[in-house]
Amino acid sequence: MDASVTDPEDREQQAKVTRSLLYRLDAPLAAHCRLRGVLPAPGAVRIAVRAGEDSYTRDFLYEIPHDTVSPDDIPGLLRTVLAGPQLYSSSDVGEAMGMTLLRLRPRDIGPASETEEGRALAFLRSLTGPADDENPFLIGFLLHGESLLRLYVRRPDRPGVIGVDVRVVGPPPTALVAALPSLVAQERHRRPAPDDPHCDLLVDLTDG
Repeated sequence: MDASVTDPEDREQQAKVTRSLLYRLDAPLAAHCRLRGVLPAPGAVRIAVRAGEDSYTRDFLYEIPHDTVSPDDIPGLLRTVLAGPQLYSSSDVGEAMGMTLLRLRPRDIGPASETEEGRALAFLRSLTGPADDENPFLIGFLLHGESLLRLYVRRPDRPGVIGVDVRVVGPPPTALVAALPSLVAQERHRRPAPDDPHCDLLVDLTDG
């Protein structure tokens, strides 16, 4: 097989999948299943997974075509596949680098819903980047209540910390993420924070 990934859209998709799964390296994808790698293939991405515990482990390589699923949906797709036995035709099973290769057909698989922690992670990642190290906006967070995420952010107009409550029930709303710094700066959204000693004021955006 030609292992080159030359199509620009394939390279972009491959990079997005790699970034989305980097943070899964230190936590199980599913019970007794851990991420081992993200490999490029023509028109597809291959996710290496080690299943089992201790000396009873087996490595699998799940191939997912780029044009059938978005990078953000891949963790949910993998959770569905890893949750129980799946049926594969002989043409969808192979071997690569000592791993059992399984070609998935995402249109036939319903992705499992994302966990609360996974949704929070997506929201937090949307607010941060390498350029934020010297002048960070987000400086802390807390999951509290049902699907509630409190962000601790720097006040853009003067010293101090503002707590911002948002709901994490789906993908991060792009408009809210982009508008967050300006919303925090508006006095009309601010409230006292008598029960939270980690911030000076609160902004409630749970209805936004």
